[in-house]
Amino acid sequence: MLDLRKDPLVRPPHTGRRLAVAFCSLAVLLAPVAAHASAPAPAGQRGATVSAGTGLAQEKRLKSWGNNRSGQLGDGTWTDFRTTATTVLGLTSAEVVKIAAGGGGAANGHGLALLTDRTVQSWGANGSGQLGDGSVFSHNAPGQVVNLSDARDIAAGGWHSLALRDDGTVVAWGRNNYGQLGNGTHNDSSVPVRVEGLDKVTAVAAGLHHSLALREDGTVWAWGHNANGQLGDGTSAGRNVPAPVNGLTGVTRIAAGCDHNLALTGQPGDGADPTGGNAVKAWGHNATGQLGDNSTVNRYTPVDTQGIWLGGVAHIAAGCRHSLAVTDSDHKLKAWGQNTSGQLGDGTTDHRITPVPVPGLKGVQLLAGGREHTVALLGDGAVRSWGANGSGQLGNGTTTESSTPVTTLTALTGVDKIAAPVGGDFTFAN
Repeated sequence: MLDLRKDPLVRPPHTGRRLAVAFCSLAVLLAPVAAHASAPAPAGQRGATVSAGTGLAQEKRLKSWGNNRSGQLGDGTWTDFRTTATTVLGLTSAEVVKIAAGGGGAANGHGLALLTDRTVQSWGANGSGQLGDGSVFSHNAPGQVVNLSDARDIAAGGWHSLALRDDGTVVAWGRNNYGQLGNGTHNDSSVPVRVEGLDKVTAVAAGLHHSLALREDGTVWAWGHNANGQLGDGTSAGRNVPAPVNGLTGVTRIAAGCDHNLALTGQPGDGADPTGGNAVKAWGHNATGQLGDNSTVNRYTPVDTQGIWLGGVAHIAAGCRHSLAVTDSDHKLKAWGQNTSGQLGDGTTDHRITPVPVPGLKGVQLLAGGREHTVALLGDGAVRSWGANGSGQLGNGTTTESSTPVTTLTALTGVDKIAAPVGGDFTFAN
């Protein structure tokens, strides 16, 4: 496809835009080395808005809103933020297979899109090479990740990115100070490098400074930062190559928060209904109860999230310090962990150390968690969001936070993919 980043207005790596707050993050494919192109814009952040009468299904384009200080909205501008949806340049909804959002803090964020041709497009902050285009210049419009044309899954962390290839191996690029690229070094890379010792992988996930892979045999492997036990190996020692998470088998889904993780298993656990169903396992940082085990103690190996079973769990997601699950039987939502900005959606700002229901939401299909906001995709293609909104990340035309779900652009319908960065303040919908 056309690379919009050729002859671009790019932001050099040593402007104030590279400042990053160590919070958390989330979610790659591609082709030859490509320059990022973008429309001339003032040195600000946030992108162009779409009128309330123009819906996503009508425009058939990838949409974004919220913080744009690194060009992470991909609309060709550096506008600080957008409170309503803008259009990511050059990407049609039909060609986007998956979207991922990464970033750590207000001044850092990047986006990834896996396309039908198996390449990956990237845009936003790039001070550590997290766009994978061979440079360290930030870009406000999409361009291809180099040397990658067979991707089938993507993930974006705080300052790094991951892609699963057709052959079941994983590549990574970006920041590597904690070994989160998994290639046996601590050297950053602006191009994809192979993660050592991994094959038969079916899914990937990325936290702020760590990475996860789910293998065909139902085991989970982790590498990178481990100060809070997020690698799940019983220690707090970091790793620059993958190692198995202790005691996990039969895993079907994984999710990574800033410094904690979730796994959905096919068997009941101590927190599940004894008559059947599945279980949510959690490990890592737990200061605000994001593991859901009725404590605030960090866990260095997986534990059961309590009280989550209601006819089984269909989907899990993690924000920076909060966690989310959708029940299988009625597609209702439960949330737990940090609630400083109302990101749990229960009408309060009280942290929860076990799951609580999010009232008023039915038919939830997908979830995404940001630093302090949450996004839900409903069965009719509508988008609801709640939590922090200082950068317009709820997409409802305001900067007012909400502890209950609000409508994200009434006209934004027909959506089937959403993403938010575990350490950032913006949102994607396609």
